[in-house]
Amino acid sequence: MKRHNVEKLHTTSDNARRFGLRMISPTMLVLLVLTAYPLLFTLFYSFTDYNLLRNLRTPASFIALQNYTDLLEDPYFRQAVLNTVKFTILAVVFEMLIGFFMALVVNSLTRGQKTMRTLLLLPYLLPTVTVALSWRMMLSPNYGIVNQVLEALNLPVYNWFSDIHTAFGMLLLIDIWQSAPFVFLLLYAALQSVPQSQYEAARIDGANAVKTLFYVTIPNIKGSLALCALLRTIDSFRLFDKVNLLTGGGPANSTATITQYLYNYGISSLDFGFGSAGAIVMTLLVLILSSFYIKRAMG
Repeated sequence: MKRHNVEKLHTTSDNARRFGLRMISPTMLVLLVLTAYPLLFTLFYSFTDYNLLRNLRTPASFIALQNYTDLLEDPYFRQAVLNTVKFTILAVVFEMLIGFFMALVVNSLTRGQKTMRTLLLLPYLLPTVTVALSWRMMLSPNYGIVNQVLEALNLPVYNWFSDIHTAFGMLLLIDIWQSAPFVFLLLYAALQSVPQSQYEAARIDGANAVKTLFYVTIPNIKGSLALCALLRTIDSFRLFDKVNLLTGGGPANSTATITQYLYNYGISSLDFGFGSAGAIVMTLLVLILSSFYIKRAMG
């Protein structure tokens, strides 16, 4: 009788497993088509001289690692890589710090949390194009409100997006302004799950606010911190829209990113072989930068 029950349980478990596989198989198929195929397509064409106009009638030729060699030998590409890495590191650090601070402040409020959540999330909810154009108007050298305020205070004014000393900083500031609320949202949700009993125990033990932060709050949300940093690293590394709308990679290549470089020298010229090689290099760099967060999250 017991053996019959065990066999029945195994049969039920196998049926449930097969049912689960059947249910997720359409989604897995869609994911394979939308991710695996484009990746293999890009990898294959990165070893060819495929150009959409030139190869309409004649097939592309296999040129091995020539595209990768041209990329690494191009000083503009190396500058774009340095700009992208520097931008990613600075943006992630400041967005994590500001977003974490906002989450701590809002979580500590006894009244008005819903109102503050809504107000703080507004920049992130705006379309990127709207954000870029709004900042371009505010920082305009001719009619921008920022320069008008500086003039009224007898301070020097700048052509913010055309000055090599200010263009990169302005892009960084705009990205932090828009993306820090995303960090706030994730970390605020994580703070809501921290057991209140641990805070009460810390207060009984006489722990001050700093010790409570480092010994109670951060250990409980370290997984969310790592995930948030990973998501912001990936998103910051592929920055394109703000650069394309505000600076176009200038002045003097000071704000050029990898995606902007690939757009200028790969997509615009329809040189998909060269652009595919750049996309593969960018993917590898993202994996390298993200490996630290992945190890921490899995650990």
